[in-house]
Amino acid sequence: MTQSGPTHEFSGATEYLPAQPSEPTIVYVREKPHWGRRLLVFIGVMGLLVAAFVGLSAINILPKLRNPFATETTDRSSPVLLQSIQDLSHYVGAQGNFEVLVDLQENKRYVPDIFFNERTLFVGVGSVDAYVDFSGIGEESVIVSPDGTSVEIKLPAAQLEKPSLDTNASYVFAQERGLINAIGDLVGNDPNKQQQLYQLAEQKIAEAAERTELRSRAEQNTRLMLESLVRGLGFERVTVTFTAP
Repeated sequence: MTQSGPTHEFSGATEYLPAQPSEPTIVYVREKPHWGRRLLVFIGVMGLLVAAFVGLSAINILPKLRNPFATETTDRSSPVLLQSIQDLSHYVGAQGNFEVLVDLQENKRYVPDIFFNERTLFVGVGSVDAYVDFSGIGEESVIVSPDGTSVEIKLPAAQLEKPSLDTNASYVFAQERGLINAIGDLVGNDPNKQQQLYQLAEQKIAEAAERTELRSRAEQNTRLMLESLVRGLGFERVTVTFTAP
């Protein structure tokens, strides 16, 4: 009789069981960074931004950026006060332009120059006007001939105005200081010294103008101006004379 179960010959045989399904294994793979590609992308984006900024600035769309640390100057001067109005009645017939070198030295007796000495070379530039004053002209100063063809005009002699110093063109050319003077400059400059230089320059320019032909040139130009003006009124002969004050 055939048995359906395992026989005695197969009693040592291993029993096979179906394999159990295992869980899936997850593997993480880290991709190597591509720095070269990212750098190229970054440079390209920055280049586009710079080009866009320059283009918009060129057509004045973007506002102009100001330096936050720039120096600002604030004018807090008071309003100009009109003190007086003066009518002018003189004719400027000539003007002289002058330049003078002022050599001013200040030292102390018995004190070596290395300790106390201040020498300044100052270039003063200014002008002097020569004018004829018309304010004193009256009826007796203008004499017309009986036939009305000629006129005689008597005027005062030409005068010189006070020199006008050009502070923008004037400057200190050179300067020497002793030790004591240098220490004093560190504490503070004396504004009276600059004023003294201006006054000396004006004084020397005025003296030089006296020795020039400014007065005669002003009288000559005034005579030519009046002769042309009066002849335009119909006079055939015009005589202009200048008298000393």
